[in-house]
Amino acid sequence: MFEYGRMSSAASLPDLRQRITEMQPLRIDERALPTTPGLGALLPGGALRAGAAYSVQGSWQLALAFLAEASQGGAWCGVLGCPGFGAEAAVSLGIALDRCVLIPEPGRHALTLAGTLSETLSIVVARFDTRVSPADIERLAARLREHGSALVVVGEWARSESRLSVVASRWTGLGAGHGTLTDRELTVRSEDRRGTKQHSVRFERGSVSVARTQPAPLRALRAV
Repeated sequence: MFEYGRMSSAASLPDLRQRITEMQPLRIDERALPTTPGLGALLPGGALRAGAAYSVQGSWQLALAFLAEASQGGAWCGVLGCPGFGAEAAVSLGIALDRCVLIPEPGRHALTLAGTLSETLSIVVARFDTRVSPADIERLAARLREHGSALVVVGEWARSESRLSVVASRWTGLGAGHGTLTDRELTVRSEDRRGTKQHSVRFERGSVSVARTQPAPLRALRAV
């Protein structure tokens, strides 16, 4: 895993771009990017689309799961703004750490770094601590289209191909005062060109799948 610490100067950006380019001379430029098959039901077309941005609210685990298939297939991916990133948890999701760039605390350079990473990496998962202006969102969207990369934003994002919101979470594995948390089930609401749907997403023993998809209940529709 290639990790940058706290970014204290924009002068670090050219060096970052050069080092990533040296490590990944080739890019995956197909329209559909490699996506974990178990997550296909959450997305229009069943996969992340090159040049598009996505929004995930309420779960870093779900957002990071979108990196697994691409990194295992040889693509480089990035994680931006996740100080609690755990290598063991990432490996359990299927992320190849030797093809993952991690910048846990980008500070005020988060947006600039997201643009820089999108020029070289195939998929970037990012969280922005401050509000991003519509003009900056449009500029970043143009870079995604130009370089054929995808952005998964943890939080709100105005130009999202799909918005995924976790509305409920349930862990299993604990017995009566013993055992460990192992499996997790998320109830996820998706909003995209297909309409609004509700999904049951299961993380079980290193795999992830959508167990059930159905129309969103009326109370969820009224909340949109």
